[in-house]
Amino acid sequence: MKVSSYYPVLMTGDVAATAQFYRTHFGFVALFTSDWYVHLQLTGDAGVNLAVLDGRHETIPEAGRGTATGLLLNFEVDDVDAVHARMIAAGLPILRSLRDEAFGQRHFITADPNGVLIDIITPIPPSGEFAAQYADGALPR
Repeated sequence: MKVSSYYPVLMTGDVAATAQFYRTHFGFVALFTSDWYVHLQLTGDAGVNLAVLDGRHETIPEAGRGTATGLLLNFEVDDVDAVHARMIAAGLPILRSLRDEAFGQRHFITADPNGVLIDIITPIPPSGEFAAQYADGALPR
């Protein structure tokens, strides 16, 4: 199987507000907009996409309808400290404070309006015990 694209689709009760959140705070632009679905793409990077879908829409099998839960979106960025400061200034909730992790991340966690967790990460060198667990060539630089 050759995959030509991959992106998460967040099912929500408020498509417009959720799409606006990702446009405002993460720099996405809308490529397609309807009242039940918005396809977003990161400005300047066509490979980073996210969609927002009304969780009650008929295209979703009835048994699968609802809203996103139990989901963590990771965004790797060049300067997590700057993003952290911007998110605090914007009044976003900080659910995990900015911290360094021995497994190789400096990060914090916030949430979107639906409660979907968002982990903002800058890779850092891991401690020795974790470095040994990385595949060859996979260590953050």
